[in-house]
Amino acid sequence: MKQIQIRFYEELNDFLPTKLRRIRFAHSFKDRPSVKDLIESLGVPHTEVDLILANGKSVDFTCIVSDGDDISVYPVFESFDISDVQHLRPAPLRNPKFVLDVHLGKLAKYMRMLGLDTAYENNYTDEMIVGISLKEKRTILTKDLGILKRKEVTHGYYVRNMGVEKQITEIIERFDLTKSINKLTRCLKCNGILEKIDKEKVLAQIPPKVKAMQDKYFICRNCGKLYWPGTHYERMNKFIGEILGTGGK
Repeated sequence: MKQIQIRFYEELNDFLPTKLRRIRFAHSFKDRPSVKDLIESLGVPHTEVDLILANGKSVDFTCIVSDGDDISVYPVFESFDISDVQHLRPAPLRNPKFVLDVHLGKLAKYMRMLGLDTAYENNYTDEMIVGISLKEKRTILTKDLGILKRKEVTHGYYVRNMGVEKQITEIIERFDLTKSINKLTRCLKCNGILEKIDKEKVLAQIPPKVKAMQDKYFICRNCGKLYWPGTHYERMNKFIGEILGTGGK
């Protein structure tokens, strides 16, 4: 068996056992693994890593680990200039779009409420999620580390929180989405774009009680689902206002 010293920094510690967090520790291994494989064997997905130093030198994921190496692993840097070293994460996607795994259905609905382009179906397989991510340039949001460890995945994030309100706040902060929010412009069912439609054109679809009280209607371009600003709209608007600190205005 060979042995290295390794330390993970900041939020990468979320993936480690408590006893290994925020310390440099010894790790034994066999054969000649790449640093990517070794890091992921410890539970940290490569999509969360932005910099690896091996014996003080910046290396990429293909670097072969040797006996006695000293390795430091860092997440995305927000406050430090590391322009002179090798970044391992691809450049952020300019147009934020997401694809969510089957465990994040509530989060998908809330993201659509905020007008964020969010692909989700409750029958997506891992292969489908990865394919959609690559084809449509979408960031994967998941509670499944296995997806993020696939070598073909370029943009992905492990959602830490459990409650949906904490999750949506986490995603907004992690991806700096405040300026991308365009509330109540997407269909909660299919992610299609909503557009205004004259009341007279959809009279047959409007419940009698709603027809007497509402004159403003929106319809999904994709699936045809009809929306109007009723009590559900007011609750959603209040929730969005609480997230953004605007009081629902």
